[in-house]
Amino acid sequence: MLLAPLTESRSRHLDAYLDGAARELFAHDERLRGLDLRVEFRGGVAHLAGAVDDPGRLRTARDLIGRLDGVFAVWDRVRVAGREPVAIDIGCGGTKQYPGNIGVDLRQADGVDVVADLRAGLPFPDASADRVFAVHILEHLVDFLPLVDECHRVLRPGGILHVLSPWWRFVNAVADPTHVRLLDVQTMKGICERADTDRRWHPLHAGCDGASVFADLMRVDADAPAPSREHLARFFD
Repeated sequence: MLLAPLTESRSRHLDAYLDGAARELFAHDERLRGLDLRVEFRGGVAHLAGAVDDPGRLRTARDLIGRLDGVFAVWDRVRVAGREPVAIDIGCGGTKQYPGNIGVDLRQADGVDVVADLRAGLPFPDASADRVFAVHILEHLVDFLPLVDECHRVLRPGGILHVLSPWWRFVNAVADPTHVRLLDVQTMKGICERADTDRRWHPLHAGCDGASVFADLMRVDADAPAPSREHLARFFD
């Protein structure tokens, strides 16, 4: 059965349902109660804001919110131990995902802070970012794996790459003549299971809403244990 994109009405009502479910989670789950966090859902994406005293508390919150039925991704702008996150927004054009992100694009535009050709790598030091947003960019690159490796390089241990791209079966994936690659949730599995690199990823979340593919991939070291088959079965065939 072909997955159909959510209608605008259903998406709006689903977000309202998730807002209520998250409020109950924060009110009744001892692991979240009392945390200085708030969450808002837009199009099935959970947007977390606030502050925590250590990264483990944020990881727990992300994991529990991500388990709610209907959540496609968990994005955050959360201070950890008093430090604001450093987030890089690659290929952002004039629209960054969060105002505080560092916008990177090939051409200057409103919201672009760094002009750079992504095919030549990212102009940032190793382990200098907490988040990288790759929103509607991978489908424009014939070979996007070098850019994925660059995202791994600039992320700190435990940093997260957020991917959002058109689903290969949705018309928007082929309607734009600048799209040169087609992506699926299984593409994210392939990225996580690559054998030709020591730049490893652990999938925190992956899904499809019938129009777009979402993935939250955590940077891990080459010697990190592989995710369990039970964990992978949440997202991949």
